[in-house]
Amino acid sequence: MLTTKRFVIVYILLLLGILYMHAHAETVIPLNKPFAQFPTEHQGWRMINEYEFSTRVLSILKPTDIMNRTYARDDGRHIDLHVGFYDGGKETGGIHSPKHCLPGSGWFLRSSEHVAMEIGSDTVHMVQAVYQHGEASELFLYWFQVRDRSLNNEYALRLAEITGALLHGRRDTAFIRISSRFDGDSKQAIKRSQDFATDFYPVIREFLPS
Repeated sequence: MLTTKRFVIVYILLLLGILYMHAHAETVIPLNKPFAQFPTEHQGWRMINEYEFSTRVLSILKPTDIMNRTYARDDGRHIDLHVGFYDGGKETGGIHSPKHCLPGSGWFLRSSEHVAMEIGSDTVHMVQAVYQHGEASELFLYWFQVRDRSLNNEYALRLAEITGALLHGRRDTAFIRISSRFDGDSKQAIKRSQDFATDFYPVIREFLPS
């Protein structure tokens, strides 16, 4: 009986050791293509600005690759696109959710809901939120991409990170945020942002590893 108990304990410890080593493997998953190759014109959208975060912000986020751009169509309305990729290696950081970062920057949450968009053959799960900063209102669509899965809450992201590390030896993740400022009614900003997501989602997936 005692021998059996010892065998079970040793087996469990061995299994935990294997899982720990697998979860902490420094597997670096590269982008399919660097964001520098991301198209500046697509489906009638044209890049009109590209900007970088400050050194301080980058030192906190520690992304493997990051992209901040503004696109516009002929109607003059602008869309901001942010994509951050983290390859899962020890030098990379992790996703900072807008749910925590925006209030810390003075943005006030007016509304937030989980939505799903059908884009091609994919169902993209995202957060649709409206934040206000002073007189400015901004509509945000954002989601977390973990391999082939789009996630719209932080708990699902953490669970996907853990299961990815344990089962696949991967901890790479990406954060995608589309935003549009508006005055008054948010309907036009929602429509414009959804149109942009529909046009660019397939392109974004081409750059991210599956």
